[in-house]
Order: sequence, then C-alpha cells, then structure tokens
Amino acid sequence: MLKKRTLFISLMVLILALAGCSGSNTSSGATGGEDVPQEITYATTSDVVGLSPIDTNDSVSSNMIAQIYETLFVRNPETMEIEPLLAESYETPDENTWEIKLKEDIKFQDGTDFNAEAVKYTFEQFLDEDRAAPRASLLAPVESIEVKDEYTVVIKTKEPYGPLLAALSHTNASIVSPTADQEGDINSEPVGTGPFKFEEWVEGDHVTLTKNEDYWNGAPELETVTMKVVPEYSTAVSMLETGEVQFIDQVPAEHLSRVESMNDVTVETKPGTPVYYLGFNMEKEPFNNLEFRKAVAHAVNRQAYVDQLKGLGVKNDSIIGPQVFGYDEAAAEAGYEYDVEKAKEIIAENGFEGQKVTLLAANTGSYMKMAEIVQSQLTEVGLDAEIESMEWGTFLDTTLEGNFEMTFMGWSNSTADGSEMLYPNLHSDNIGSSNRMRYNNEEFDKLVDESRTIVDQEVRKQKIQEANLIAVEDAVNIPMNHGVVSAAYKKDVKGLELDPTGEWRLLNVTRE
Repeated sequence: MLKKRTLFISLMVLILALAGCSGSNTSSGATGGEDVPQEITYATTSDVVGLSPIDTNDSVSSNMIAQIYETLFVRNPETMEIEPLLAESYETPDENTWEIKLKEDIKFQDGTDFNAEAVKYTFEQFLDEDRAAPRASLLAPVESIEVKDEYTVVIKTKEPYGPLLAALSHTNASIVSPTADQEGDINSEPVGTGPFKFEEWVEGDHVTLTKNEDYWNGAPELETVTMKVVPEYSTAVSMLETGEVQFIDQVPAEHLSRVESMNDVTVETKPGTPVYYLGFNMEKEPFNNLEFRKAVAHAVNRQAYVDQLKGLGVKNDSIIGPQVFGYDEAAAEAGYEYDVEKAKEIIAENGFEGQKVTLLAANTGSYMKMAEIVQSQLTEVGLDAEIESMEWGTFLDTTLEGNFEMTFMGWSNSTADGSEMLYPNLHSDNIGSSNRMRYNNEEFDKLVDESRTIVDQEVRKQKIQEANLIAVEDAVNIPMNHGVVSAAYKKDVKGLELDPTGEWRLLNVTRE
C-alpha cells in the first residue's frame, strides 16, 4: 500500500514538473507563443465594396486588399521614399520607357507564377475600358506594357510620366493572379502574392484572411486576420475595451478620450496624407455658380470643426495637404475665410435666400458629423439645408452617377503625390468616374497634365502648386480638415505599421 502511494505521489510530481516546463515554453513573446492566439480582429464601421484592386477604389477595401495583394513598388512609411517590392529594380532607357526587373520565384496564392506576363495582364485589365477600373487614371498615360523576358516588363508611356513609380505603389495597382481573374471573380475571391490569403467574406458581417504559409518574404506570425463590420463606432470601441477586437483605426475625436483611458490600449497618431472635404456637383445649379460656392465657403466655420477633432485633424485651405508632394504653404490660407456676414451678403446679392440644398453623406461617424455642422451653419446664413445619408457602397454608386448636390468625401492620397490627387479627382478626363465633382477647367487641366508629363520633380511641384491654387480659388472643394491618421490597438499587438496614408499592414504583427 505504501509503495503504491509513493508511486502515485512520484507520478503527480513528474506530471506537475512537465506541465511547468510546458508552460514556460509557450511564453515565447514576439515569436508567437501558444499562450496568446496569433490572430487579430479589426473593427470597421463599413464593409468592403470588394476585394479586387482593379475593380474597387475605397479605403475600407484597400486595407484588406493590401494584406492579400502586393504592388511592384511601395512607399516607405517613415521616409516616404518609393522602394521596390515585387520589383527588383528599374531603369529608364528614355523618358517614355520604364524597364522593370521583377523578383523571381514568387508564387500567387493559387500556386501560379508571378512574372512579367502577370504584370502585363493586370495592367491591361486595369486599362480596359470595358472593365472600367475606378482608378484607371493611375495608368492613363501608359501606351503599352510589353514582356521582355519572364521577369522583365517594359512600360511605355505616351508622354513622360513623372508620377509613374508613385502610381505603381498605389494599392489599386496591385498585381493579380491572371488565372484567378479569368476563372473566377477576384472581387469576391481574391488571389494575390501577399502574406495573407482569402478565407471568406460574409457581406455586412466580416472578412476573414489566413496566413499564407508559402509567402515569398517569410510567412507572417498571425494565423488569422478578421475584419469585423460594426455599424456603430461606439460599439467598436466597446469591443476593443473587452478584447473582442484588438484593433480599430480612424478614431473619431468623440471617442478619443475613452480610448486613451484604456490601460491596455496603445493609441498611435501621425500627420497624414488624407483630406476630407465638402464638394459641389458642378453640373447642377446653383452649385456650378462660383458666388454660391463662395457663400458656402464663408458660411462654414472649419476651424470650429477642426477644434472638435482634438488633434486628429488640421485646418488648411489647400486641397493638397502638407504631407503630399506639391504642397505649398501659399495655399494654406488661399481660400475663403469664415465670415457669416459676407456669406449673407453674397446670398442676398445673388437671390440665394431660402435655396434648398441637400447634403449627401455616407452614414459613417465623421461624415455625418461634418454634415450636421455644415447644415447648422448653412441654415444660419439663410439656406434651407437638409441631410441625406446612405450606406457606404450605395453612397459611392450615387456620387459616381452624379445624383447629388453637395457631398462630403475624403481622399487618402495613397500615392502621396499631388498629381495623383488632382488628376483623378478634378481633371475633366475623369468626369463620370473618379471626378465626382464633375469639375471642368481648361487652365487647371493643362497644369495638371504638365505636372504628369514632366519628369523634373521641381518643375512638377511648381505645376501642381499652380493647379492647386486655381482649384482652391474656384472653391470646387472646401477642405474640412487634413487628416491625422490614427490607430488604437491592444498592447499585446506588436509590429503594426501605420502609414501616413492611413493604410496599415499586418505582415510583421505578432501577439505577445
């Protein structure tokens, strides 16, 4: 009996010792220990529109696309310099030719080869008029894409194209699997070369990605990435607090103090490239009347709005922001200052009293806040303003079709290049696509064209500055604020890269 009891005790001691050893081994910190699930859930108030870089053009979709796909070049978030990613190197034999060497031995997530043929296919689809890519303007100057050999692609432009590398670093210029695109729908079942693979998309609820074990640059530590759609930002904040989600971005000012008070949460902010603005449909009266736009500009107290952002935005009249190539401080106060009496005077002189205006806004917190403030201020100067709100996808379709009077929009400036802000948004080439304001100004167009067809960066900068001032004085857009990008995440989340464009990447993220 004594022997049996002694044996039992010895076995228990051995089991406990082994359990202790096992427990110490799982605490592996940044290497992805088993004690902390290597997964992350991100909450957003809007669903993706789609998951194809060719067929979408919105920030929510871009953040998921950036985890699945990759571009030939990428902008370093610290230096803002453009560096090769899928590309190995490039050279320009002449001002209209870009010869790009590609990295070798990279596979798409469906097992097919990444090569020059894939790049050619992607960009030709991007430029296909029948496909009507929303951001086709990125590559509009391209005349041809040629395969020199398996890992060399030659891009020829119609004219010199200074921002080409910036354009090729844009998420929408990500390279897709030709096989996946031809045999299926990459907008709902995406296939790229990136660190995470598509798992599922339940519309209105979530998108799930999983680790790409065969990722060419080293598999990520995270096993699973989930984007959770949470219509109310306050709910997303509560989920962060309880740990149901580990990451939120674009923190609204009204929730900032609550998030900052959480002991186990890190809040990161940095000056960003996004701009958020009030815009006019230039094909409808009286919104196509400069005097009406001036009256609205004088009526809107943008500084009061920015003050409410608690450091998450800055006031600046320039359409191109301080973090974007081509910015000039001369544009910072070139717009129309807040002056209620001046607004009333213009309204009276032009017979605008009682003019009914509809402010269209996507049903997200920041845009609705802008709409409510502007509605109150326009009412104060004698205009009859009402708000119409829409779900994000419907809003994008509606503004694309020109079915609005005034609206609130944003532009992340993902290339951080002023030409690639002014051209898609305000050049007449893009009326009916990305130029939702339907702005048409020949002098402006000429300057923007020159800024895109000159390789000398200092001359490009001057052309961008001149075009920017024209648009500011035309009051086609009234910048509500230039963004300070933000993210809030649990302190056990390490390695998150927040870009000044507001985009982020999870390749190097671990949970400790």
